[in-house]
Amino acid sequence: MIYKIKEFTAKVTLVQIVFFLAAILSFLIFVFLTIWSVIQENELSDQQAAARWDEEGDSAQVSCFFAENVKVDEFVLRSFEKKLDQSLSEVLTQEETEEENGKRLWIDAYSSLGTITVISEKGKLEEVNAVGIGGDFFMFHPLQLLSGRYFSGNELMKDAIILDEDAAWQLFGSNDIAGMSVMIGGVPHYVSGVVKRPEGRFAKSAGLDKTVVYVSYETLSGYGKTDGINTYEVVAPNPVKHFVFNCVKEKIGFKENDMVVVENSSRYLPESLIPVMLDYGTRSMQNTAVRFPYWENIARGWEDVLALVGLFRAVLLAISMGIVAVFLIKRWHKRKIHFKDIGGFLIDTKEKVILKAQREKNKWQDF
Repeated sequence: MIYKIKEFTAKVTLVQIVFFLAAILSFLIFVFLTIWSVIQENELSDQQAAARWDEEGDSAQVSCFFAENVKVDEFVLRSFEKKLDQSLSEVLTQEETEEENGKRLWIDAYSSLGTITVISEKGKLEEVNAVGIGGDFFMFHPLQLLSGRYFSGNELMKDAIILDEDAAWQLFGSNDIAGMSVMIGGVPHYVSGVVKRPEGRFAKSAGLDKTVVYVSYETLSGYGKTDGINTYEVVAPNPVKHFVFNCVKEKIGFKENDMVVVENSSRYLPESLIPVMLDYGTRSMQNTAVRFPYWENIARGWEDVLALVGLFRAVLLAISMGIVAVFLIKRWHKRKIHFKDIGGFLIDTKEKVILKAQREKNKWQDF
C-alpha cells in the first residue's frame, strides 16, 4: 500500500498540485458565494411577498413605479383590479379562482411618499418623511414590529399611524406606546405600532438615515405634502411565465415611458441578473422621472451586488471545471486502452462464448 502511494506521488508534479488546489479553492469559494447570495436574497423581505402569500410558488410579485408627471388615483387602481380578475378568469379554472377557506386569490397595495407633521403631548415632528399606504401594504413590507400591530389600508377608519423607533422616542420617549394618541392636521390619530427601521449601507443611502412614519394615503394626502400615488404592488397567480408582469405592464393604463415595472419574485434569478450586468454602466441613467421608494432603491442596490457576485461565481466555476476537464483530457490521451482494444476484446469474448456454446452442444449430441 505504501509503495503504491509513493509510486503515485512520484508521478505528480508541482504544477499538477498547484492546479489541483486552485480547482478545489475555486469550487469552495463558488459554493460559499452561492450560499451567501441565497441568504442575502431571503433577507430582502420586501421582495418575498409572493413566497409568503403562496408557499406552492405559483404566484408572482410585481411592482409598478410611476413617473412624477403621472396622476394615479384609486379609481385607476380599482379599474386595473377588475382587468386583473378578468385576465385570471380567462386562464384559470373555476376551482382555481375560488377562494379557499376565505383566502383571497390575490393581494395588492399602493403607496405615496411625502412629508407630514406629527404632534404629541411631549414632542413634535415637523415635516417628517412619511409613507402614505393603501391596501395590504404591510403584507408586502413586513417591517420588524417593536410593539403594537400593523394596520391595513383597507380599514374603514384612516386614523392610524406607525412610527419608527426614532419617531417614538422623539414623541413619547418610549417604544411601548401602542394606542397612544397624536395630532395630525388637528385631527387625532392613534399609534398602531412601532417598527424598527431597516439598517445597513444601502438602507441609509436609500433615505433611511432619517425618521419615517407610516399613515394612510388619505391622511398623507389630506394633511401632508405628497405628489400622489407613485407605487403599486400586486401578488397574483402566475399560470405562465411573466403573466402578472405583462398584465400590469399592458393593463394598468399608462404608457411604458411613464412607469417602471419590476417582477420582484424573479429579479434575482441568474437570467434576470445577466441584463443588470450588461447594463452596469448605463443602469442608473433613467429616461423617466421615477422616484423610487427606499425599498426599491435597496433592492436595486442588491441587484448590482448580486449581479457582480454572480459573475465571480461563473468565473470560479469555470476555473474549477476547466481544470478538471483538462486533467481528464490528458488522462484520456495517456490511456493504455483504446477503442480498438475494447473492440478486439469484445470480439474475442463473443467468439469464446460461441465456441463454448458449440462445445456444449456437441457434448450433448455425443451423449
